[in-house]
Order: sequence, then C-alpha cells, then structure tokens
Amino acid sequence: MHQILDSTENYLEAIYMLSLEQDCIRAIDVVHQLELSKPSVSIALKKMAAEGLIVVDKKNCIHLLEEGLEMAKNIYEKHMFFVRLLEASGVDAERAEEDACQLEHAISDESFNKLKAFIKLND
Repeated sequence: MHQILDSTENYLEAIYMLSLEQDCIRAIDVVHQLELSKPSVSIALKKMAAEGLIVVDKKNCIHLLEEGLEMAKNIYEKHMFFVRLLEASGVDAERAEEDACQLEHAISDESFNKLKAFIKLND
C-alpha cells in the first residue's frame, strides 16, 4: 500500500460511503458529497484511476479497486470510530463529525489500532 494524501483519502471515503447507498457512483455524486467543483473532482478521479485505486466503467460508474477499497474501508472505520467516541464523550454530532474528519487523517494505523484495542479492553 502506498502513502496517499488526505484529499485522496477523502475521495476514497466518499466513494465508499456512496457505494453503501447506491450501485452506481458518478463523478457528480462525489461533487455533491464533498461539496467540491466538477473540475477538481474530475482531476482527482483521473489521478486515482492512474494510481490503480478506482476504475470508471462504460456507464461512467466509479468502482473502488482492491487497494482503493482497502484504504477506503480503513479510513471509514477510523472516521466512524472517532465519531462514536466523541459523541459518547458528550461532543455534539456535528462537531464530532467535523473532528472525526481531521482525526482520521492525523492518526497512524499503529496508534489507531492500539487505541481501538485499549478502548475495547476498558468497555
């Protein structure tokens, strides 16, 4: 697995989240999900396809490839973990969502896994 930018992680997570709700994810869906411009999304998707993270089929549906799916699931797991942790600590839902977005990028996989195991031990 190679190192990716926070912005790429955001795209992967958005595509993954959309894939949980719909079969065909198009660029415009990503535009709306991330509230970005069409050109920015188009450039990012082309880069991600070149890196082997996604593929766009003949119907213009975006699909996560194996490496992209693995990364997306990892990012989503971190995000949901921090949302739940923050909300359980009394943080309001909107703030928890915003902070989770920052935390998911800032924490290493090693630290995340140790934190997750520690919290399970103390449930």
